[in-house]
Amino acid sequence: MDKVAIIKSIKKQVQSFVIPSVTQIALKADPYQILISCILSLRTKDKVTLEASARLFKVAPGPQDMVKLSLSKVEKLIYPVGFYRVKAKEIIEISRQIIKDFSGKVPNNREALLKFKGVGRKTANLVLGLSFGIPAICVDTHVQRIPNRLGWVKTKDPYETEVALEKMIPKREWIELNTLLVAFGQNICLPVSPYCSCCSVFKLCKKVGLRWPR
Repeated sequence: MDKVAIIKSIKKQVQSFVIPSVTQIALKADPYQILISCILSLRTKDKVTLEASARLFKVAPGPQDMVKLSLSKVEKLIYPVGFYRVKAKEIIEISRQIIKDFSGKVPNNREALLKFKGVGRKTANLVLGLSFGIPAICVDTHVQRIPNRLGWVKTKDPYETEVALEKMIPKREWIELNTLLVAFGQNICLPVSPYCSCCSVFKLCKKVGLRWPR
């Protein structure tokens, strides 16, 4: 079975699972809110991200609204996301940059996104895909772990994984890949003791690094 067929099998299995928080937000949000929710989601559980995003965007749905808020107000609205004090500063500064340098609109290219403090390649790629439909592979902990476990790649860092996956996965699958593998990784292909007995691709997985699959 080729990799696209495996992706389709995973997609079928995760249909009943809750999709990642940022993907949920992307279904009804604009690029600015997708970018900010990506920042909030870093090292934060999905439920907390969704709740914090809803509180924040109710008060400040756009960058022009965000820069009017005090730092303490933003901190209060996004608490208890991980590193909420640092993220509050970054959100306000990014909002100022968007207004000053991009006429209030989130840029649709990676180079510009990476200039924002707090935005790394993972976040930039996710914003490109979910906000603008620009094919990009977002490599988070799940997208790093699962292709290595499947035996598709043998990589140690996210950029190396991104480059390797770009060579083997059709571009039409790039945007959705993160959503699928995050949902799969949160529910089936767990970091420790994955549910191999329930996995739709169990027979096709090389189970690299697993000693006691259940």
